[in-house]
Amino acid sequence: MDKNSLANREPLKILLFSASLRKDSLNSKLAKQAEKILVQHGCTVDFAHMSEFDAPAFNQDIESDFPESIINFRDRILASDAFIIASPEYNGSMPGYLKNSIDWVSRFRPQPFHEKHAMVMSASPSMAGGNKGLWQLRMPLEHLGTNVFPSMFSLAMAHNAFDEGGNIAEPTLAKRFESTLVSFINLVEAAKHYPCMKHAWVEFLGEKTDAVTDRVE
Repeated sequence: MDKNSLANREPLKILLFSASLRKDSLNSKLAKQAEKILVQHGCTVDFAHMSEFDAPAFNQDIESDFPESIINFRDRILASDAFIIASPEYNGSMPGYLKNSIDWVSRFRPQPFHEKHAMVMSASPSMAGGNKGLWQLRMPLEHLGTNVFPSMFSLAMAHNAFDEGGNIAEPTLAKRFESTLVSFINLVEAAKHYPCMKHAWVEFLGEKTDAVTDRVE
């Protein structure tokens, strides 16, 4: 491929949001640091806060009346090449309001999460950095057909991890964070411009589809 065609490509568009409702969230700080790195590497970033996607508890009796926040979430996922979530850990799992928003969005057809690329990360004062919550977050996303990046990033002791400029202060950690993000960007770039194949996804091999449970797109 010639250099001109590479130069004329539109930059990757990444939806990046902090899944915390707290004003001074450590995960918001981590997301802001990620935004700087993504922009430096040529991406266009759609930065969002969880408050923009928060919604009342999902109720199947009223699912036809989607909240505006959920329509907004759906539209911004579809408008992006990939998304990144910086999520806090609540009692060893993801926040309930984040799972609730995912459940709402999953009810749209076509299903917005299907075949999207995603990366999950966390920041926490704990020694594990909120890693348990990320394993829980992977489950519904992968169930919905999202290609969740294998390498997750968890920033431990995050209350002491940032310098005055909002950057990760420890050089080795900062380098690993950037390396993880760049690897994710490279994967999304390859998937967008060099797709190997398209395939239908079903929840279980051999599953008989039904209007109620059908997730094949």
